[in-house]
Amino acid sequence: MEVRPARGLLEILRQIPDPRGRQGQRHACVAMLATMICATLSGFGGFRPTMQWLDAQGLAFWHWLGGTRRPPTRSTFQDLFAALDPNLLFEALSQFIAQFDVDLPDATVEIWDGKVLRGTRKRHAETEKLLVRFDLALGRTLSSFRLAEGTNEITAAQTVLKGLLLEGKIVVGDAIYCQREICQEILDQGGDYVFTVKDNQPQLHRDIRQAFVIPEGFSPLRC
Repeated sequence: MEVRPARGLLEILRQIPDPRGRQGQRHACVAMLATMICATLSGFGGFRPTMQWLDAQGLAFWHWLGGTRRPPTRSTFQDLFAALDPNLLFEALSQFIAQFDVDLPDATVEIWDGKVLRGTRKRHAETEKLLVRFDLALGRTLSSFRLAEGTNEITAAQTVLKGLLLEGKIVVGDAIYCQREICQEILDQGGDYVFTVKDNQPQLHRDIRQAFVIPEGFSPLRC
């Protein structure tokens, strides 16, 4: 068996291109990404808690991550993550995690849901939206797919499904995923689904409601 050394987190994060212009690159992108990741893993979620966490580590730690001068302000972190493609960050983190042979329990249920990325709401512009896959057994996010401008969760789900293996899994989601193409693709991959049915599928909704209607004249005494 060939044994390869694991690539460090900083090395993998350097693959992500800096989305900022040249004038906005005073602070190293890799150091800022690593700071957010380490702070989140330490239980400090959000920009303000991250700044508090980084301040507690000391200036030497920031320099060890690849930063120079004093650490950036909260708004500098916000500007970076507003411009960053979350799909690229997820791919890099997936590469890092995939290096380690971790014995995880069988995952059988995936919950799919659309989320609006906090801090991206701007005047006269669309917010950043993600399609998030959450593993119920492992209690963690499997992937976060960025919705292109002008698209919706249906289009994103069809794209995500092309690269998945769903053998033996159950996909759970709300009514927006109750689409013939999505359901068929899940079945073709050996998976199953549990989706809410609402009025966006009027005929199916009526058929299901009718199946639970108690016929007139029904009496439990005759059973």
